[in-house]
Amino acid sequence: MDILASILKVLPKDVVTSAGFEGANIVLYTDNKEFFSSSEELIRGVVNNIKKRVELRADEDILLKKEKTEEMIRKVIPEDAGLEHVIFDEKRSIVILEAKKPGLAIGKEGKILKEIKAKTLWIPFVRRTPALKSQIIEGIRHVLYENSAYRRKFLDGIGRKIYKEWTSERKNEWIRLTFLGGARQVGRSCLLLTTPESKILIDCGVDIAASGKDRFPFFDIAEFDLKDIDAIICSHAHLDHSGMIPYLYKLGYRGPVYMTEPTRDISALLALDFIGVSYKQATQPLFSSTDVKQMVKHSIVLNYNEVNDITSDIRITFYNSGHTLGSAMVHLHIGNGLHNMLYTADLKFAKSRLLDPATTRFPRLETLITEGTYGGKDDIQPSRKECEDQLIDTIKKTVERKGKILIPVLGVGRSQEMMLVVEEAVREKKLPDIPVYVDGMVWDVTAIHTAYPDYLSNTIRSMIFRDQNPFASPILKRVGSAQERRKILEGGPCIILATSGMLVGGASVEYFKELADGKRNTIVFVNYQGEGSLGRKIQQGDSDVVVDGKNFKVKLSILNLEGFSAHSDRNQLISFVNSVSPQPKRIIINHGEASKCLDLASTLHKICRVETVAPRNLETLRIR
Repeated sequence: MDILASILKVLPKDVVTSAGFEGANIVLYTDNKEFFSSSEELIRGVVNNIKKRVELRADEDILLKKEKTEEMIRKVIPEDAGLEHVIFDEKRSIVILEAKKPGLAIGKEGKILKEIKAKTLWIPFVRRTPALKSQIIEGIRHVLYENSAYRRKFLDGIGRKIYKEWTSERKNEWIRLTFLGGARQVGRSCLLLTTPESKILIDCGVDIAASGKDRFPFFDIAEFDLKDIDAIICSHAHLDHSGMIPYLYKLGYRGPVYMTEPTRDISALLALDFIGVSYKQATQPLFSSTDVKQMVKHSIVLNYNEVNDITSDIRITFYNSGHTLGSAMVHLHIGNGLHNMLYTADLKFAKSRLLDPATTRFPRLETLITEGTYGGKDDIQPSRKECEDQLIDTIKKTVERKGKILIPVLGVGRSQEMMLVVEEAVREKKLPDIPVYVDGMVWDVTAIHTAYPDYLSNTIRSMIFRDQNPFASPILKRVGSAQERRKILEGGPCIILATSGMLVGGASVEYFKELADGKRNTIVFVNYQGEGSLGRKIQQGDSDVVVDGKNFKVKLSILNLEGFSAHSDRNQLISFVNSVSPQPKRIIINHGEASKCLDLASTLHKICRVETVAPRNLETLRIR
């Protein structure tokens, strides 16, 4: 049955001028003002009947003129809300209000938004203006707004594919999972999920520490044909999970990519930075900024705990994974109750300063796919407090001997965690008032964090809402040019946060080359160092390293702090699996070195008494 026809059948005749889709959501347009104002209960009844989201909007012909609408909006929204931009999405009858304090713009129980809708017939949405200016957020929103007409047509097409066989009965169903990357390794995560109805790509990353073909997922196999891919799901923005998605758009993919809003913004930023690093290394980039725009243009963003159909037989829900801003565990409901699978991607089952721990409760679950990055017997991380104390003590000693502290960081997560630790230590007088220089894309990523406080831990979120934003501290200073970098190197003691975290390209390498032979200086490793990376070599104690064809003596002090990892250690992984409800019947381990994946799989088999497997790349598992 046609789902749109079934809806229109129960509505008054001739009140709906057009009916279509925005992805899995159903959108109706009306030119009847009375129906628009009084149909809430009727639409709610339709939603309860079909169990899908249905939204009624006013047709363009009856909307209040834009000039008068903006005038009315600026009158009713309090000055304290900090309303900065009013943006009209005419093709969708939506008006977007960008404000510094969204709560004040929304009003108590949504009173102000209801008033705007009633008086103008536009559907108002409020977005938070980042506390720190962000060119990437402005750029992304511009791409979405300027392609509004295209996106309306694109999203309608997605919906028509999803609902093409809305009530069909399916028999002899099966589910297969092929590992195109990230199996028994860290890097290039990519899974191909296949059913009789759908082909879904879950993550598509690049291994930045590898070389040649080993950097990329296995696309040259019979099972993978880009034109057959119905959708891509991106768990989070790190390059080993998102880095190849723009490349697929370069190859001609024009389907949707599902992710959270912060993941969309950060993955676009990381992709653009990846292009920049390629040029700096005199290599041809894999894709261009145009391909990154295509990714943004075809993105569909979902919130945590929001159930959404992505094909005719697959429904997904994102859950907090505790790993990085907007990172998601992907719950897949396949078929009409046929099978439920959870892909955790990277997860942290412990509270950090930045994020709350990973979710453990799900509606149904048969198969669990989880990471084994730190799944080995010896992968027990020290406590977060112990690491913070060690970091502060090391900074203090390095400053006393007039040295500099270089912390190579992933742009997302670890860098912001370091900012929070140092900012609090300075505020509480545990450290002198020392400048923290933020280089590379870290500043832009931090700005994105300030735009999405709802994804942060309760503590940081409440600080931001109380105008005590730690990311706006005066000790944090942005580095914007090579000249500024030179002044930092010639100046006094300081902390330098710079990408990349593995010393594979990026600003951190430039700082390392200048600081390596200084005994007063310290380098602090706070994240995973990939096999073959410069960071891994220094971490392992190599005193002579080659960077950009030149030899460097490593004389600076080295501190390894694994307790800041955004990945769960062995105990946290086991605790997570034990806490998951309902308990899975099968556990698959990927995203870890071979020995660690096998070790964790063996341990979980003994503890949970269920089937466990650590597949290799190119293996296909029949899930059902």
